[in-house]
Amino acid sequence: MKHHLIRYKTKPELAGENERLVKAVFQELRGKSPEGVRYMTWRSDDGTFVHLVEIEAEEHANVIPGLVAFEAFQSGIRDRCIEFPHRDLMTVVGNYRMLDE
Repeated sequence: MKHHLIRYKTKPELAGENERLVKAVFQELRGKSPEGVRYMTWRSDDGTFVHLVEIEAEEHANVIPGLVAFEAFQSGIRDRCIEFPHRDLMTVVGNYRMLDE
């Protein structure tokens, strides 16, 4: 199982548009209900977005990137940002009711 943490900061005037695009990804995920991935996104008041992605196995790695809504989200992401996306592979050290066990 892999956990990725992605962070970036949007331009203030484009944070709402970015949020709309992110919500469309979640809507498509709910509609398709794919197995093997878990995904959560937070937004702070300053336009920083943090995405946490859990991938159960390598065969699930392309589930989210394969979504039409994710392709739309990715299109123009660099134009929406003042701090570009940075991805870290994370190791869970502790977990209390946040992740399924």
